Amino acid sequence: MFTWRRIEERDFPLLRSWLEQAHVRRWWNHETSAEAVARDFGPAARGEEPSEDLLAFLDGRPVGLVQRSRLCDYPAYLAELAAVVPVPDGAMTIDYLIGAPEDTGRGIGTAMLRSVVARTWTEHPAAPCVLVPVVAAHRASWRALERVGLRRVGTGELEPDNPVDDRTHYLYRVDRPGSGG
Repeated sequence: MFTWRRIEERDFPLLRSWLEQAHVRRWWNHETSAEAVARDFGPAARGEEPSEDLLAFLDGRPVGLVQRSRLCDYPAYLAELAAVVPVPDGAMTIDYLIGAPEDTGRGIGTAMLRSVVARTWTEHPAAPCVLVPVVAAHRASWRALERVGLRRVGTGELEPDNPVDDRTHYLYRVDRPGSGG
């Protein structure tokens, strides 16, 4: 059973330790100094940025992070995605990670994604869909999205998080249940 809460500054050491893990570092390519974590996660933690940085707890234990946002709050990113696939008004996006290596490959990520997508429909009643770009090389990530019910709706060139990756991304989408999308 997953529970969720927004990150707080007291979570920064945990986020930093997760970002330093090889399986996270490979795909997130994030600076891991205490200053960088505070700089990059602080605005969301303080409510100064429109994104929601959510800690996922499985049976009370923190296991992952989901960054959820409305694409309209990030016009440049919205334009980048809209150059590849149609993006409906109110569309949401997520980015995610499982923190500890021992929690990978056990279905926790898939269950976490299923939970956050379900919560999105309740917490964002105007959202018609969730649209998620994934670098094509990150098979485990896009396979988890497929297991949750997202479908690949496009392939395009986007700036990768990690400069070692090719620009090719798959775009995945799930529509609000009952919307006929």
